[in-house]
Amino acid sequence: MKRPHAEPVRVAHRGTPREINRQIVLNLVRARQPVSRADLARVTGTRRGAISLIVNDLIAQGRLYEGAKGETARGRKPQFLYIDTRNRCVAAVDVRPTRTSFMITDLLNEPLIGVSMFATPTDPHRFVKRLAERVRRTLDDHRELGRCEGIGLIVPGMVDSTGSSIAFAPRLGWRDVALRDLLARETGLAVHIENSGRACALAQAWSVPREMGRSRDFVFLSVSDGLGVGVVVNGEVVRGRHNVAGEFGHTPLDVDGPPCACGASGCWEAFVSNIATLSRYFGRELSPHGPIPSEIASFTVDDLIARARGGDRKALAALQATARYLGLGLASVVNAADPARIFLSGEILEAWDLIEETVRAALASRVLAPAASSTEITLVSAREQPRLRGAAALVTAPLFAAPRIA
Repeated sequence: MKRPHAEPVRVAHRGTPREINRQIVLNLVRARQPVSRADLARVTGTRRGAISLIVNDLIAQGRLYEGAKGETARGRKPQFLYIDTRNRCVAAVDVRPTRTSFMITDLLNEPLIGVSMFATPTDPHRFVKRLAERVRRTLDDHRELGRCEGIGLIVPGMVDSTGSSIAFAPRLGWRDVALRDLLARETGLAVHIENSGRACALAQAWSVPREMGRSRDFVFLSVSDGLGVGVVVNGEVVRGRHNVAGEFGHTPLDVDGPPCACGASGCWEAFVSNIATLSRYFGRELSPHGPIPSEIASFTVDDLIARARGGDRKALAALQATARYLGLGLASVVNAADPARIFLSGEILEAWDLIEETVRAALASRVLAPAASSTEITLVSAREQPRLRGAAALVTAPLFAAPRIA
């Protein structure tokens, strides 16, 4: 597992092999817990004594702990090992144009305190003040959670290559905002920031260790207020020179199409976002920048899906139009990245049974290699909070990452 943002390469030293072995064992425990020393020795093909030395180091560092003993037909009962998530937590934040979601997780990205929301202030300084107050109050009210390892925050926009500033978040109207340092000063915590699509991709790569063989080359697509795309090749999130690789949402489907929040027209995002789908249903163009009319603001994609299931033909037509554009855009992603798998998430996918055929037909009509039309598509329910888990992974994944060695 590589770190979310590139760090300086370190020169190897005498302790480097042991450091790497510790990370290997740590990730094996994460993937297979509960697991015994004997199990780890068998998996790695290493002497049990050598494994015990590594495990004892990790226990002393507070990274593993020994739990209950297992049963065995004969011999000594195995002592099971677990990642030590006790007394440590992470603050996960998902920033969207209209609302910000907040959740506390453990070091395995599992929720400790459920999701809460607040309206996103348009001014970034007001936003930082409000979020910092929310984080401080939550941690003060739940001191039993122990030390907070940091804040993971995702945004619908581009983050600079250092992970410190929001380079451009069109739907938020933010440009060159040094959000990391502002929030770190207000909270006293380490802050990690990333684009929503890449964070979701990171979390997906990090959270399915048992099937990494199937998931080392994939694309994660999050359809919501905007369109976030993360590309993973050989287990590593693709970033590019300026940390904007994978911005498929702003590739044009039709240069004469509807306006996009980025300032261009006809971007893929402008055809498939929640606003685009609702615009079709209501028969009026909803600006990605301006306020949404009050009679529409309370209407959601979930409401639209409910109407479609209730026989509303106009609602079904709006969903089908979005499905077609979704498939056409996916074809561009498949042609460019040739992933083994595509993960899809977002509110509209709750209607997958209604739109799957249309998505796949549009995908098949544009892929260059006919076999690519059968690229595996896996849905990730919005109920699983993939965006917030992605935010949490910005903090937790580096704890399990191997060092970058020259």
